[in-house]
Amino acid sequence: MPNGYNGKILHVDLTRGTLEIEEPKESFYRKYLGGSAMGMYYILRDMPKGADPLGPENVLTLFAGVTTGAPISGQSRLNVNAKSPISGGIGDSQSGGFFPAELKFAGFDGIVIKGKSPKPVYLAIMEGKAELRDASHLMGKLTGEVDDILHKEVAPKAEILQHGPAAEKGVLFSSLVSMSNRHNGRTGMGLVMASKNLKAVVARGTKKVQMADAKAVTALNKIGPKAIPENGDMDGLAKFGTAVVVLFNNTIGTLPTRNYNEGQFEGCESISGEKMAETILKERDTCFSCVVRCKRVVEVKKGPYKVDPRYGGPEYETLGTFGSYCGISDLAAVSLANQICNEYAVDTIACGATIAFAMECFEKGIITTRETGGYELKFGDAEAMLTTLYHIVKGDTEFGRILGQGSERAAKIFGKGADECLITVKGAEAPAHMPQAKRSLALIYAVNPFGADHQSSEHDPYYEEGVADFNLNRLKQIGLGSPQPAYSLTEEKIRFAYETEVFYSMLDSAELCQFVYGPTWTLYDGEQTAEMIRAVTGWDITLDELMMVGRRRLNLFRTFNAREGFGRKDDKLPKKFFKAMTGTGPTAGFALTHEEVDAAIDAYYKLAGWTANGVPTRAGLKSLGIEWAADYLPA
Repeated sequence: MPNGYNGKILHVDLTRGTLEIEEPKESFYRKYLGGSAMGMYYILRDMPKGADPLGPENVLTLFAGVTTGAPISGQSRLNVNAKSPISGGIGDSQSGGFFPAELKFAGFDGIVIKGKSPKPVYLAIMEGKAELRDASHLMGKLTGEVDDILHKEVAPKAEILQHGPAAEKGVLFSSLVSMSNRHNGRTGMGLVMASKNLKAVVARGTKKVQMADAKAVTALNKIGPKAIPENGDMDGLAKFGTAVVVLFNNTIGTLPTRNYNEGQFEGCESISGEKMAETILKERDTCFSCVVRCKRVVEVKKGPYKVDPRYGGPEYETLGTFGSYCGISDLAAVSLANQICNEYAVDTIACGATIAFAMECFEKGIITTRETGGYELKFGDAEAMLTTLYHIVKGDTEFGRILGQGSERAAKIFGKGADECLITVKGAEAPAHMPQAKRSLALIYAVNPFGADHQSSEHDPYYEEGVADFNLNRLKQIGLGSPQPAYSLTEEKIRFAYETEVFYSMLDSAELCQFVYGPTWTLYDGEQTAEMIRAVTGWDITLDELMMVGRRRLNLFRTFNAREGFGRKDDKLPKKFFKAMTGTGPTAGFALTHEEVDAAIDAYYKLAGWTANGVPTRAGLKSLGIEWAADYLPA
């Protein structure tokens, strides 16, 4: 009996309707840990080159990690991977909640899904056994309605991961959702699962995780409640959720406003975490066994925008994309937008940013009331924002269907210079952290295999002059100890971007929360991360070995993308990032330059050991112990 993991992976062939169980060797688990590193093994092996992202040949993987389900904070995470319908390259997405732990308790470490069912089905996993069941009665229903039906049909305490009705309408940026509010978003994984006629995965089990050293896990877990009040970042996260950074980002000029044209929003206080806590916060929610409790649950009973607490509450990114991106300071309206996205299962970053893009197009005259269907779509208009959102998720107007394909595809349809309004990288809309000021983030936005992402590396302020010793001492664990000037993109800042990206890549393989385990401000540092994995698994694993897993994942991603035709040409940023920001505040006038970004990409490729085209080498893959992946490199 292995410690930490089950040693079982479920393989589902929807075309044939077959279910098979694989029992890999222990060495396989130690090499990949789980998550997207493990998923990439199957995706590269089993998906043919050039597969249609929405065709039966796409391979969809759902993986937990070797410590998922252990009684300690930050381990209940799930990674979903497949070829992305947004970029045509790899798709990657993480979520938390209770589904990941429940999947482990139900007897499996991950699921590999192939083919397409001839009719809608859902996958029920109960106490180590799995079966496919008819899902025709679930189609078209909101996520909360599906949860209610399946809790009665399967088990009251079952956890459910599903695509929503937006995916059934073909919305490109559809998510997978559990608990009706925890998303695997960003890269269109909901649409992929819908294309396979798989409505949901339902898990229920009572098998507890076996640990090598339960006393050591308990001792580490006791650190959490004591550490939170002593750590300003963690204390703020616990009290105000991710929304705690609304005011901070506004202060430093990195709160994207009116579709990324400005870095400060005059209505920031009205959509802040502090305001949420004072007004509409009903309770703090959590993920399995986590003491941080950073999830928000909000409720609005009065006024034009009523909000149901079952759909949680808005994260910082949602407050940004539907709030400051759109120039909207009505917290209830933004919270309702969050609810609608949860009901229909769409990514809030892509959806809100696409609406903000359309608002700028409208204000520039690129589109008019003729395209919208008769209403004005202006910054600051909450009613227009919500009307557009409903048209997107329901697909009931031509305008809604166009925006449902994301801003990059919409820009091609609109023409007339609409591409000047884009904030996309590899088709994905940028999150609410501005690379014009966080320069190393500009590099990561460009080179990240699945598009602009704010959770793929640490952010610049933690490696700039004046950083607290607490954070700097943690960074020294991974060889970083020389803070750089603010707003710089020096050689050392590039190394900071790469090494912290490797760390985060490891976390998305071990399936550990980046708000609990990390290289800087989190609950546990790098060495404690290794200590926790040792205690659960019994392996003599070190932080250096964990970093190697992170490098494997990045190289497998780049190998997949290279096979699909990606290279240096795709590691590029939108035109808007190279134009001076307007407005007021410390970042007014800021812009990136092509010279600094190009030079940074060159330096990054060298650090990673890739070619000048950003492709891994056969020798590099061999040095990482994944020489098998070299067979998938382009000739």
